[in-house]
Amino acid sequence: MHSGMLRNGYTTGTCATAASLASVIWQTTGKIPDSVEVLLQSGEKLRLEIQEIQDSKKYGKFPCGVIKDAGDDMDVTNHCLVIASVRILAHDGDVKFSAGEGVGIVTRKGLKVPAGEPAINPAPRAMITKTIRSVIGTKAAYVKISIPDGEKLAEKTFNPRLGIQNGLSILGTTGIVRPMSQDAVKESLRLELSMCRAEFGTTCAFVTGYAGENYLKKLKKNNIILCSNYLGYLLDCAEELEFENILILGRTGKLTKPAANIMDLHSHTAGGQREVVCTHAALAGADLTLIRELYHAATTAQMQKLLKNDDLDKLVWHSVAEAGAENCELRTHGKIQIAMVLLDEQNQVLAETKNTEQILKAWLEN
Repeated sequence: MHSGMLRNGYTTGTCATAASLASVIWQTTGKIPDSVEVLLQSGEKLRLEIQEIQDSKKYGKFPCGVIKDAGDDMDVTNHCLVIASVRILAHDGDVKFSAGEGVGIVTRKGLKVPAGEPAINPAPRAMITKTIRSVIGTKAAYVKISIPDGEKLAEKTFNPRLGIQNGLSILGTTGIVRPMSQDAVKESLRLELSMCRAEFGTTCAFVTGYAGENYLKKLKKNNIILCSNYLGYLLDCAEELEFENILILGRTGKLTKPAANIMDLHSHTAGGQREVVCTHAALAGADLTLIRELYHAATTAQMQKLLKNDDLDKLVWHSVAEAGAENCELRTHGKIQIAMVLLDEQNQVLAETKNTEQILKAWLEN
């Protein structure tokens, strides 16, 4: 499978589906298949090789495995082994799921599956159910999914932040991994925001990096979203989820950009910091010499020093913060009140919007 010059892969959900199908074929025919064909959500058919798993005591009866191939995507689960064991019951009924080794358990509200359930998303559940029903009909079944080393791999994912404990999630909507896609990151962030809404109500804090996160965690440990570069996307999600207040906190390198209505904060997308700071410095009365120095500064940290030398730092950075917060509120069509706090290189407050105290109080009380 190819996407332009890059090769597509397949999801853990697709692997679990193929392994589950192989497990029921083994039970119903007495022979483990070398490979199986699964129908993806897109309508595409995919044939995957099957591995016989020897340790039935650990993984369940008739365990079959599939090695995940993430294609050219930089996926932490690439080449991991996904194992399925299906127990077919004599009577008709539902297909139910359990987490084996390395598959996580949901512990918080707001995810696509309830707390206490295995972290197997609805789309893979539906795909597995439909696929094994092509063999077992209406009979009830228990599907156990395992990923050896999954608990260790999960430490490199969003799962710990999402409250998914002891392993990886079984993911996928289309069944295909598209290389270099940001969809998985965005989906994880949206899920985390949804969980904050379910657990803590209508006020949340966004931080652009660990400096902001560490600063806020001195006040409160939870209800903090590490939005990284996806500020605009998460503001859209927050509007959809009907948040009322958001506190945004981070260093000037990223949080100067919203003052120019730049909401994708990645350096490859846009800069704009020097133009923003020069504009607000000029509005604050800076002379032409200082504006030229600001324009040629390599970093916002250097700009901070230049402004401090001219005693304009508080005035300029406050103006930048107010403009950024205003544009963020406009992004949410005025439905969310937004406060913005800018940190300096020592992680001290450089500037904050006039409504910060009000929204900080709402966040602390949630």
